Amino acid sequence: MKAKLIPVLILILMSSNLIFAQKPSIIPEPRVWENRRGNFSFSGNTDLFLPHGHEKMKTTAEFLLVYLERIPGVNVQIRYYQQGQELPTRGIVLAVDEQSNIAERYVIDITSRRVLITGDDERGVFYGIQSLRQLLPVELEQPGQASQLRNVRVSNIYIEDYPQFSYRGMHLDVARHFFDVDFIKKYIDLLALHKMNTFHWHLTEDQGWRIEIKKYPLLTEIGAWRDGTLIGHLRDQPHQYDGIRYGGYYTQDEVREVVAYAAKRHITVIPEIEMPGHALAALAAYPELGCTGGPYEVAQEWGIFEDVFCAGNDDVFEFLENVLLEVIELFPSHYIHIGGDECPKTRWKECPKCQARIQEEDLADEYELQSYFIRRIENFLLTKGRNIIGWDEILEGGLAPQATVMSWRGVRGGIEAAQMGHDVIMSPTSHCYFDYYQADPETQPLAIGGYIPLSRVYEFNPIPLDLSEKEAKHILGAQGNVWTEYMKTSDDVEYMAYPRAIALAEILWTPNRKHDFEDFTKRLNHHFRRLDALNVNYFRE
Repeated sequence: MKAKLIPVLILILMSSNLIFAQKPSIIPEPRVWENRRGNFSFSGNTDLFLPHGHEKMKTTAEFLLVYLERIPGVNVQIRYYQQGQELPTRGIVLAVDEQSNIAERYVIDITSRRVLITGDDERGVFYGIQSLRQLLPVELEQPGQASQLRNVRVSNIYIEDYPQFSYRGMHLDVARHFFDVDFIKKYIDLLALHKMNTFHWHLTEDQGWRIEIKKYPLLTEIGAWRDGTLIGHLRDQPHQYDGIRYGGYYTQDEVREVVAYAAKRHITVIPEIEMPGHALAALAAYPELGCTGGPYEVAQEWGIFEDVFCAGNDDVFEFLENVLLEVIELFPSHYIHIGGDECPKTRWKECPKCQARIQEEDLADEYELQSYFIRRIENFLLTKGRNIIGWDEILEGGLAPQATVMSWRGVRGGIEAAQMGHDVIMSPTSHCYFDYYQADPETQPLAIGGYIPLSRVYEFNPIPLDLSEKEAKHILGAQGNVWTEYMKTSDDVEYMAYPRAIALAEILWTPNRKHDFEDFTKRLNHHFRRLDALNVNYFRE
């Protein structure tokens, strides 16, 4: 009797939706998903419907067209419908949910007749396209591979999704080592695939000034180049250098190109212009801006240097304001990152101008002098409609009134800032420094030190438990940092950033209740095929 019941039970299960409940391999994992029976087939003439007159949606649709036009045997016809009217019931439809009040939300509703992607605006639709992209065959990532496909289909599914945090960022230091525009675009493309929305571009340092400033041409003529680079690790003694002139910079036209490229992918580019420390490249070009008057050289090694911008010299502020005026013109971002980290006070203690400033402004010490410096820059940027972000050292001596703090020396600085009512981006060395080793150093390329495996990134919660519910609202999100002292090539950058950046993307997008490292690694193993197709030099343990 039991033997007869088993086949019947199997038939019942196969006829139900349960048999089709395989989890979609999407990263970041969606909030809500429901698999259904059947599939949508891409074949013959496939209509792509867009809302009439929605120009931004046309730009967003281009990202989907790239993949649709690679499908063999598919001829895509673009058609339009009137907003407010009933949506088309067949083909592929991109739509805006004007009733949605959840930023960056999207819904994917796939039936056998229609693929419908609805967003709160074109951003949401773009993220929906990124999820659909991960449901499509990985061969579509490369035209040569796509030609081998036959009968491309996608399973019927319903997905509803939106992010946990509004700031989902990755940083890249291009000052220690320089990377060309093509790689910057690839870096941005990878952020977009994983629904990150911020690219923090670290453009100036002791080892190189990487952005053209027309008013001060020596910044790139002199400051963008160093006479050699440290060989081996900074801790190796004695220090040795390769003696090879090294450098590069981005023209303003190239910067505009990158910013526009990122904007189409709904990624904000935040520039960082370091001050008052990490300024040797600028001082080498304009030595009168330092406390001693130089001479200075663009640094050939890594670390912290005592020569910084002179806080008692009004010419320094005129210089920085002029630099920032050109930066503001190039970057429409609400934020301008002004660094503020690792600024030794040695020169200020010995400088008559800095000591006079302390007396004139009734400051207690050099730490309050740094606060004065940051506040003065903040006030200037506020008059231009911009706000500053600074590393957590800007808390020292008193925080500028409207500053956002990027907490890197652990989470304590972020907690302090949030309790003071300031917005915070978490980026602690404990979880978010992707220049740290990700496996046994004996098996890995030379790195700065530390150890942050993939699992440690995934366990990160940007909201510290000691914050109240009200204070926690000031945690905007988090960011992964890629400092490039020991990354000479773009392959090095990819190897250190990926897949750790993917883990960070998921914990920032997907709600905490759905975080499951074992499940994530299963989806990641599938996702590696996509990274392979995109020619990403990722680390795979």
